[in-house]
Amino acid sequence: MVVALKFQGSIRVKDDILTELQRGDAVGENSDDLSGKVALITGAARRVGAAIARTLHREGMNLALHYHTSDKAARALQKELNEVREDSVVLIQADLLQTAKLASVVKDTLSRWKRIDVVINNASTFYPTPVGSVTEAQWDNLLGTNLKAPFFLSQAAARHLKQQRGCIINIVDIHGDRPLKEHPVYCTAKAGLVMLSKALARELGPEVRVNAIAPGAIMWPEKGIDDVTKKRILSRTTLKRQGSPDDIARAALFLIRDAGYISGQTIAVDGGRSLSD
Repeated sequence: MVVALKFQGSIRVKDDILTELQRGDAVGENSDDLSGKVALITGAARRVGAAIARTLHREGMNLALHYHTSDKAARALQKELNEVREDSVVLIQADLLQTAKLASVVKDTLSRWKRIDVVINNASTFYPTPVGSVTEAQWDNLLGTNLKAPFFLSQAAARHLKQQRGCIINIVDIHGDRPLKEHPVYCTAKAGLVMLSKALARELGPEVRVNAIAPGAIMWPEKGIDDVTKKRILSRTTLKRQGSPDDIARAALFLIRDAGYISGQTIAVDGGRSLSD
């Protein structure tokens, strides 16, 4: 679209408007082409992280996939994606609880592609911590993985994201707003990550957009829950069914590619569960 102004019988293009229309290079601003842009995804080897990686890779993005202990799964995913597009995926192994090393995760990404357009804080730790049994180590572990690491990784990447007018996506949880019984520490950490998303949106704007995605019943915990509990959870969703990791991946793609005027928001991908009492 060209915006023009009539002036004394001639047409003059308003320079500042034309310049803005021609930019279209920032993630989510006037361009749906993600080819060559770079995403750093934590906890990317399996489950939701792997689904996000596949979706962004199909859109032409280059990926830095972080993993901690899932070496076999990470290498398999890297091989799968590099067979589609050669040298488009690198792996970065790191323990996110080692805060001093988080800057190296960003540095390793930059050493390969010289840019970072998107950071997705997906890595998470989840387990019950009933009041009366919580240890300081559990507190540090859950707050460290789910809140502290996303902050310090985002801080390390902020300057580079500003250069690309990029974005941050934090994977939170509907239980950051509605606490899950016997999981007070996890819920506190995710609630903190929701607020961190808002705070970083204010701190890093206007160059960097920051948003969050709150999954509902997408994947069951790896330690498993019984069928009766699963049915009870799904009965409380408006859609009466389980979601999939691809639902989260599509929401992430939307926030990266199509949501140039959205920042500081949390999108619940929960089948309407957050509507229930």
